[in-house]
This record gives sequence, C-alpha cells and structure tokens, in this order.
Amino acid sequence: MATLYTTIRRPLITEKGMVAKESEGTLVFEVACDATKTEVKQAVENLFKVKVAGVRTANFLGKERRRGKFTGFKPDWKKAYVRLQPGEKMPEYVNSL
Repeated sequence: MATLYTTIRRPLITEKGMVAKESEGTLVFEVACDATKTEVKQAVENLFKVKVAGVRTANFLGKERRRGKFTGFKPDWKKAYVRLQPGEKMPEYVNSL
C-alpha cells in the first residue's frame, strides 16, 4: 500500500471541479495510476479527517505532443471524484478559492 502523499498527487482545481464541489459535495484529485478506490478513500479520510461516501475514478491516456520534428507522449494519469458524506465540512484548501 502506498503512502497518503503518493496515492493523492494533487487536487484538481478546475471550473468543472468547483461546480461539483458546490453542488454535489465532491472533491477532485489527481491520483496515482495504480491507486484503487479503497486506497483513495482511506487516504482522503486520513489526510483531511472527513468521512467519504463514495469514490469514482477515470483513467486518461497521455496525449501526443510535438516539439518541432520530435514527437513524444505526455504520461497517462488518473482522476478521482471523492464524494463526502452529507454534513461533512469541506477541507481548508477548497474553501479559500
């Protein structure tokens, strides 16, 4: 099992994520590609001291990028939508936006 900080890489602060936070009580994170839903749930609960109702994940393939005549790929990544239980307080980093 990975540590908390390798499971959750960073919060994704986007317009779509802010709408999900306000309307559904859902947080959005970039997580490790090999992280399971259970690991993500435990990491969020331990890191932010909240109760999680559910976790949904989505895998994204890296896009092809060009730099002149050279081509390469951005790395694959995984996104997790973490829904908090009703009545739970949003973590501090989200409230300041």
